[in-house]
Amino acid sequence: MIGVFDSGHGGLTVVRALVARFPRVPFIYLGDHAHVPYGDRPSDEIVSLTRHGVEALFRRGCTLVLLGCNTATCVAARTLQRHWLPVSGWQGRNVLGIVAPTVEAATQTPWAVTEPQYPQKYNTDTVAVFGTTRTVASHAYPEEIRKRCPKVTVVQQTCSELAGAIEHGAPEAELDALVEQGVTALLAQTGGTPPHRAILGCTHYPLVEHLFRRHLPPFTRLLSQPEVVADSLEDYLNRHRHFIEASESASAEPVLLTTGEPAGVNATARIFWPEAPDFRAA
Repeated sequence: MIGVFDSGHGGLTVVRALVARFPRVPFIYLGDHAHVPYGDRPSDEIVSLTRHGVEALFRRGCTLVLLGCNTATCVAARTLQRHWLPVSGWQGRNVLGIVAPTVEAATQTPWAVTEPQYPQKYNTDTVAVFGTTRTVASHAYPEEIRKRCPKVTVVQQTCSELAGAIEHGAPEAELDALVEQGVTALLAQTGGTPPHRAILGCTHYPLVEHLFRRHLPPFTRLLSQPEVVADSLEDYLNRHRHFIEASESASAEPVLLTTGEPAGVNATARIFWPEAPDFRAA
């Protein structure tokens, strides 16, 4: 059984892609709606909330938990993986994030490779990162990309209002204006030169991927996290079959849990996943 933890609704775009890719694998999604948003919280609080969420999923039988949230991944993943998990008592379990597969896709370099390799070390492309304030402030994407491709130009752009507008069901004209504003601000940083690749570094943004496509040239490759993460997890599970072999079934209905009030959460969830099963109280 695989868990997906998120601070709120955005990770539903990821778990939706995972359910489609792995129909025989049972997934449990936990949204920490009682404490959303995470972006304005101190780092140690984000680490603590993320750890509590991961533990809750472990207690429900998950052997692998994916952090389906860029903020939780950027702020908490490394601490949980390196310092907490080895001494936590949860032997045989693991925690993954969504930054690693995104960086792999952006650099065409495996996450385990942390030094420049040919031909990536000669790569002089421009990579854009569109994200929330906290994800951009963490500098996780530029740091990890430059470890592997030191000559790449990484340009970050905060789209501070976009995730909230998506979550509140804003009309497409409003969303389009916010995306155009973000793209325009990014191009101002590059002197008008469009990026070769653009990371949509928030799990809300797949819902407006078509708007980013509208405002960026055709040659800019958009890296949208649901499919990137599904590809990466498929590769990971092929190498670590023990995480799913005991739980695969003919059909597996995903379970959605929330630390908030299920009725209100369900209403917003339909924006992200119209066919989603109802949330239950965690």
